[in-house]
Amino acid sequence: MKLLNYTTTYFSAILLVLISIWAVVFYYAMFDEIYDSIDDGLDNRKMVLIARASKDPNLMQKPQLDEYLYTIEKVDFKNYRGFKDTYNDTLMYMINEEDYEPVRTLESIFRMNNEYYKIKVVTSMVEEDDQIENLLFYTILLYSLLVISILLLNNFFLRKTWKPFYHLMAQLKTFRLEKNQSITYTPTKIDEFTLLNNSIEKLLQKTQKSYEGQKQFIENASHELQTPLAIAINKLEILFEENELTENQAEQLQQALENLERLKRLNRSLLLISKIENDQFQPNENVDINAVIEKIIFNFSELASHKNMAMHFSAMEKVSKNMNPDLAYTLFSNLIKNAISHGNSGTDIIMELDAKKFSISNFSENSSLENEAVFKRFQKYNGNKNSTGLGLSISKSIAEKYGFRLHYFYKNNQHFFILKFL
Repeated sequence: MKLLNYTTTYFSAILLVLISIWAVVFYYAMFDEIYDSIDDGLDNRKMVLIARASKDPNLMQKPQLDEYLYTIEKVDFKNYRGFKDTYNDTLMYMINEEDYEPVRTLESIFRMNNEYYKIKVVTSMVEEDDQIENLLFYTILLYSLLVISILLLNNFFLRKTWKPFYHLMAQLKTFRLEKNQSITYTPTKIDEFTLLNNSIEKLLQKTQKSYEGQKQFIENASHELQTPLAIAINKLEILFEENELTENQAEQLQQALENLERLKRLNRSLLLISKIENDQFQPNENVDINAVIEKIIFNFSELASHKNMAMHFSAMEKVSKNMNPDLAYTLFSNLIKNAISHGNSGTDIIMELDAKKFSISNFSENSSLENEAVFKRFQKYNGNKNSTGLGLSISKSIAEKYGFRLHYFYKNNQHFFILKFL
């Protein structure tokens, strides 16, 4: 979820709570004011009627309500001693509405000519049901307008404010350290964005410098190792061929040669991984995957025959990918070589290819491997001392470089490696 939408969601939730509380408070405050206003009107009308009654004695006996909505009747003061003005809500039948409607009444006692009278004044009242419906409607309308206003504010005004941030994020999203890209910064008056721009610029400069130094070190170290390794191997081979050695000496010399050869392969493999991760294999071209796999099968046919293994390859369609040809060959050759090396003698290796994936499986007595650990560097499962433990790690690095997904699973004594073309 984007930051603007995230804040909008929070604002909307907070507004919903606040407006709901406001609506309840406003409802009670509004009706308190309405009651106060109606009571003042009833009190004023009572005083007017008492003043008129003092001038017109005929008004003193009016025990029934009529269109004037008041009554005055003589009472025994003993029964109403200590009586205070009382306000009540009740229902009264309204002819125009043809229904009972709420009314507000005021009952009071007054004295005139040494006699006591009870006066009751009635006035129409606001219908609470209608008011609640209106209040609910306008509250929802207010909430909707506020949310729309926030959305408009975010999209037309705040988006402009956040433009430097989004500009920076868009560049960081596609930034690749190995491509020596540069980042441009949008001028801004906001201190936090200026601080972010400066911090990222310093971080990238330091990271780029460290990256270049590390890459240079790896290349130099690898190349510097290759020469003495080649010389040492050559000298030992000459020594092995030109001298009459005892069986023990020959065996020790052979072990030394094997270790040096392994170190040479290890050095070459680590350099290859470094180059892959540093994106030093350019340019790409349209590679015929079918042809690459068939070439690898042909090259490994002698090795497979030595183990009495049969390789079966079926392609549903012609598949081509935009990648470096050497890396394409390395990717599939490592997978096929891994299947031959770890498969049981006399079994089959099954390979299938279509537009979405390449799968390869081999039979083995070894149980299931760890799904993720199998692709880690220096992982060995068969104890082969000549193996560097980097073949699958190299394949994984190549797959990730081109956005492919390489994963492993085990089923029915078969080890499956699936390369999905995304």
